[in-house]
Amino acid sequence: MTELDAMNPPAEIWPALPQAAWSDTCATLQLWMQIVGKVRLTLEPAINHAWNVTLYPTVRGFTTLPMPHGTRMVQVDFDFLDQVLRVDTSDGRRGTIALGSMTVAEFYRRLMAALESLGTPVRIWTTPCEIAEPIPFEKDETHQAYDGEYAQRFWRVLLQSSRVFTTFRARFRGKVSPVHLFWGALDLACTRFSGRTAPEHPSMPGLPDRVTRDAYSHEVSSCGFWPGAPGIEPFFYSYAYPEPPGYAEYSIAPAQAFFDKNFGEFIFPYAAMRQSADPDAALIEFLQSTYEAAANCAHWDRKALEIA
Repeated sequence: MTELDAMNPPAEIWPALPQAAWSDTCATLQLWMQIVGKVRLTLEPAINHAWNVTLYPTVRGFTTLPMPHGTRMVQVDFDFLDQVLRVDTSDGRRGTIALGSMTVAEFYRRLMAALESLGTPVRIWTTPCEIAEPIPFEKDETHQAYDGEYAQRFWRVLLQSSRVFTTFRARFRGKVSPVHLFWGALDLACTRFSGRTAPEHPSMPGLPDRVTRDAYSHEVSSCGFWPGAPGIEPFFYSYAYPEPPGYAEYSIAPAQAFFDKNFGEFIFPYAAMRQSADPDAALIEFLQSTYEAAANCAHWDRKALEIA
């Protein structure tokens, strides 16, 4: 811990994120991020497990990373410190969109216009993913709430989660995903693989079967953070696919974590984590113990896969 870290109490490092305080903003932001994510989906070549579509936390917000547009590169960044969306190209051109209350349709029009003006036009499939009763982006005049303070809190939670997830990720020498944001459900995730193939995954609402079955082509233990939904507070999660015998009953930590039968995964409420004496240690304990539940119950070759 640095001297500056010592000056910041855990509550400041891990800000409160009650769902009721920003539910409308969360819904709007999810759709905005889907629009940006679909730009990445269009421009990037397909990569296994849909790793070509994800977004990444930065020190100011979230980024697509550089995306090819012919021989030029284009990058889209959410900046929650300056409250702007930036579109940059590799030849030094930039477009900027101020973030504030606006409909999804307006955000879509502004982003498409910015890309066009920079000579990097993109056409995307405009139906939202993983959302009940989706409204095409260009027609969505319903979702328009935006509270910059809570958008910034959400980013800070994901940035800090990425820091801890990366520490956890570094302990594994087997195949492991980047720490990245899936904009469909708006969850930050990191996935470990045993190396063994998995049975065909059942269909999932809002996703094509080919996407689901590619994502779960091999046995996994996956962890992440989800900001919740109306009536559901944010939580860290961990699940295994396929779920091995004894997994749900496995003893995990900390004490506030539990297996949720409705979600089919282990859950550690974010509020409990941030209020613990050492939030980082509590989160690592959750990640490690739930991974061990998967690895031990499914008999992974832990000696070959892990780094001491």
